[in-house]
This record gives sequence, C-alpha cells and structure tokens, in this order.
Amino acid sequence: MYNANRPSKADLPSTSQLLKSTGVAAVVASALLVTVVLPAEYGVDPTRIGSMLGLTEMGRIKRQLAREAAADAAADAAAANAAPASQGLPPAAAAQTAPPVEAAPAPQTQPAVTSSVAVSTTPSAPAPAAQPAVKSDRTSITLEPDEGAEVKLVMKSGARANFTWASDGGAVNYDTHGDGAGISYHGYGKGTEKRLGGVLTAAFDGKHGWFWRNRTDEAVTITLTTSGDYEKVEFID
Repeated sequence: MYNANRPSKADLPSTSQLLKSTGVAAVVASALLVTVVLPAEYGVDPTRIGSMLGLTEMGRIKRQLAREAAADAAADAAAANAAPASQGLPPAAAAQTAPPVEAAPAPQTQPAVTSSVAVSTTPSAPAPAAQPAVKSDRTSITLEPDEGAEVKLVMKSGARANFTWASDGGAVNYDTHGDGAGISYHGYGKGTEKRLGGVLTAAFDGKHGWFWRNRTDEAVTITLTTSGDYEKVEFID
C-alpha cells in the first residue's frame, strides 16, 4: 500500500502566513458586508457604493415591504379577534312617539282683579342641532433625503376633514392611514405624488393622517392645509 509522504515543516504555512490570510479574509468579508449585504438587505449604504450598484434601493424596498406586511398582518389579526358589537342582536325597536303633554288649566280670575290679560302661548321652536366644530390649520415639515415624518388628525368616527398637501421639491412617498383603540393600522391609500388633496372621512374614533418619506436626493418641504371636524393636529414620532 502506498502511503503519501508527510509534508515537512518547510512546506507548511507559518503562523504569520495563517494570520495574514485570516486578516485578508476578514477584510474582504467586511468589505462585502458594507458594500453589498447591508445595502441589498437593509437599505443601509455608508459607502454609497450600493447606490451606484442599484442595491440600496432594492434593500429599502425590501424593508418597506416587510413593514407593510407586518402592519397588514397585525390589522388582519385585530379584525379577526374583534367581534362586531352588534352581531347577533335583534334590530332596534321602532322609536315610540312621546304622548302629548296636556296644557295646564288656566288659573281662575281672582274677584279683586278688575282687568284681565289674555295670554296666548305658542309652542317654542326646537333648538337648532349643535354644529360640529370646524378647525383650520396649516402645517409645514422639512424632510432630508431618506427622512420620513407623520402628521395625524384626532377625529371622531364619521368626521370629515378637507386636506391638501404639496411638496416644494420632487414627488414623495405617502401613506394615508389611521389607528385607534384595538386598531393598529387602517389604510386609506398610498403612492408617490408631489401634490394631493381631497376629503378624509374617519372610519372610527382615533388618529387619521399621513406618513411621508423623501426618496429624492435633496431636502423637501411639505405643506399640509386642513379644515373640518377634528380636534387637533399631532406630529407622530
């Protein structure tokens, strides 16, 4: 049987050579982590090489999709666990008409009174229904590249607010949504626009508004104008 010759110590790499090879491998791995893995998987690009290779945007899209999927899953779970308050209840009984109120008899005229005053009564008109409070605000925020911000209106269910927002630079990503007791996310619409307006109707008691993210290379200022039935404007951290 043929046995291979054992290598001599001269043929084996020295300790310094092994350390050097290990150091080179560590440097290469670190470089790949910073220039490829972080931009492509997490949208983090400290060297800007990922942007040149088109990897940073891919990583940002992955992170955005992951956040949206988590929010949708949480909203679906909350909706599945919350039973409608009116489920299984019989329809409400018809409102009963209140019986008419009989007028009190007129007081008897006292003998000492020599003159009489005829008093006629007319039913008073019902008080007008209270009108919802109408507020009006103008809010401005400045976003640096890749920075995001969120502004919401505190509203009751069914309340309506007119809104218009516009960017003084390029188009920005937006997500119009709300949250409240037991509801972590309720979407109204999302996309990429430079200007948008309309009417926001609250689907439930809570906070309803907009999240913007600046995907351009320059800072932009977004101006939001609101008016309608809401309690206040809040900046969400």
